[in-house]
Amino acid sequence: MEQHTEQSAARSEEQPPDHVARIQAAWRRERPDLDVAPQGVIGRLHRVAALLTHELCAVYARYDLGEGEFDVLAALRRAGAPYERAPGELAAHTMVTTGAVTKRLDRLERAGLVTRRPAAEDRRGRVVALTEAGRELIDRAFTDHIRNEHRLLAALTPAEAAQLETLLTGWLARLEPAAAPPAPPSPSSP
Repeated sequence: MEQHTEQSAARSEEQPPDHVARIQAAWRRERPDLDVAPQGVIGRLHRVAALLTHELCAVYARYDLGEGEFDVLAALRRAGAPYERAPGELAAHTMVTTGAVTKRLDRLERAGLVTRRPAAEDRRGRVVALTEAGRELIDRAFTDHIRNEHRLLAALTPAEAAQLETLLTGWLARLEPAAAPPAPPSPSSP
């Protein structure tokens, strides 16, 4: 704990105190019995995420898209030709509920960017597909999105960006629940 606190103090001498540092100082004053060092990472990561979301959503808005609608169109485009997925797949690829996907699809369908039709193999199932207008829109929006991400990452050196990606990849792997292992094959009957 002492080493971590000393490292945090050394870093804080290099940079003027930011919002998170001021919060930590207040908590150290009010609750000296607690090590508030984790706020240095988590608080800043939370603030960075909020700022990045704001910057990313500004690009989506230029295409009259919200973040969720951009995600749906991007998931369909990533599927490759014919740019189709079942609503459940879209929910998994965009990490939201099927209800949230339905709301997004309603808006995208009204805008002429996607279509929905019964699945050929199961008439109860549905298939969502990009329209030509939807594919053209997401291609333009994604090009601007990637340009924007490069702009945002330019605040870091390439070595810093690579180090940060490595750290976040490792941390995320430890925090995210592991994917369920595949079911074992069923024994064949003689």
